[in-house]
Amino acid sequence: MRDLLRHRDFRLLFAGQSLSMFGDMAMLIVLAMWAKELTGSNGVAGSVFGALLLPSLLAPLGGVLIDRFKRRTVMIVTDLATAAVVLLLLLVDGRGDLWLLYVVAFLYGASLVAFGSARSALLTTMLEDDQLGQANGSLGTVREALRLVAPLAGAALYAGFGGPVVAVVDAATFLVSAAALLALRVDEPVPVRSDLHFLAEASAGGRHLLGSRVLRATVVATVICMLAIGISESVFFAVVDQGLGKPVEFVGVLGAIQGVGAILAGVTITALIRRTGELRPVPWSFAVIAVGVLLSTSSQLAVVAAGTLLFGAGLPVLIVCLTTAIQRRTPGELQGRTFTAFELFTGVPQLLSVLGGAVAVSLVDYRIPLVAMALGIAAAAVYSALRLREDTPAQMLDGSDLGSVGADPAGVDLEVPVGAHVLQQTTVVADEQQGSVVAR
Repeated sequence: MRDLLRHRDFRLLFAGQSLSMFGDMAMLIVLAMWAKELTGSNGVAGSVFGALLLPSLLAPLGGVLIDRFKRRTVMIVTDLATAAVVLLLLLVDGRGDLWLLYVVAFLYGASLVAFGSARSALLTTMLEDDQLGQANGSLGTVREALRLVAPLAGAALYAGFGGPVVAVVDAATFLVSAAALLALRVDEPVPVRSDLHFLAEASAGGRHLLGSRVLRATVVATVICMLAIGISESVFFAVVDQGLGKPVEFVGVLGAIQGVGAILAGVTITALIRRTGELRPVPWSFAVIAVGVLLSTSSQLAVVAAGTLLFGAGLPVLIVCLTTAIQRRTPGELQGRTFTAFELFTGVPQLLSVLGGAVAVSLVDYRIPLVAMALGIAAAAVYSALRLREDTPAQMLDGSDLGSVGADPAGVDLEVPVGAHVLQQTTVVADEQQGSVVAR
């Protein structure tokens, strides 16, 4: 990170995002804890995360806005709007106000989609291509490192002072993030306006993802995983109270353990991707997560802690690798729509999984959903091992895997920039792969 921290704009972005991510992780766990306290239901607590995922259904429409405006502007407006939204939680005063938790969760989810996609696009403008892996890997590692303290801090603040205090703290972190973004001097290009119909423009990112062999396999593998992993949002509350016999605040402890695993993985991911490329670690990441889930079926704290550690180690590697694959194979003017299309493709199955998990954990022994979750993630591991393969120089030269090249989905000439970008990356792959990025 030393080279990156000499970059003034990245220093500002890094500082603002570190604090904002702390607020995110503290607030999101508190929303679920608050819902459980108001209702006593693990299913209701997990369904709050379902509200967070609902905005992914409209994500491609947001992608058009991200690509029509400068990304820094989108991020600043999103920060300020979200700060105001979080303060709505000051009005919660009993079970009758549970609907406010869902409203805030929905709008919070929309902000995460918009901000994360805009940030990924901004980084491609702010930094050189060979700095992207280090920059985004650093952001991802810090995010996961914050799991050591943010969930515990959120749970402690909630237990000691209540949800409104956590809301005020979270709103303040958004204001700091907005101030850091205002201080950036990044020179963003003027957004390219498309002559396409709005819906055609909105679907350009999806066509780009499905038009590339590698990106299409990335989407399918992630969809398989999301159909299973959303179960965790409800079932881990049951792991805590039914399996371990601990109070709901102990979810924060498991979050900290997950953070330890994430740090261990995060400090090695950039070097790993340089040696192997961003695609080869994906099946192993799925497999590690699946093993971690299976261990969580135990009623022994040490075994569950080991499973949580593995779960934490697998997730950041997975996110880093998959997002890097998309970022490197997408032209700058299409980044916003591509990332939001990915949100749609993967958010819908995750939402179904969250809702299904909320129902299942109320009807059957919590270990049954855990086993189903592990099997689904294992299936994603097998699929990605069979289908997710690095591009070869020959494929790049004959254009067989350029997907949207020539199709002109964004209403602009993409052939030269996409071909040049991917061919350049193929050359780099020969001796040193760069990694990694976390969308949000």
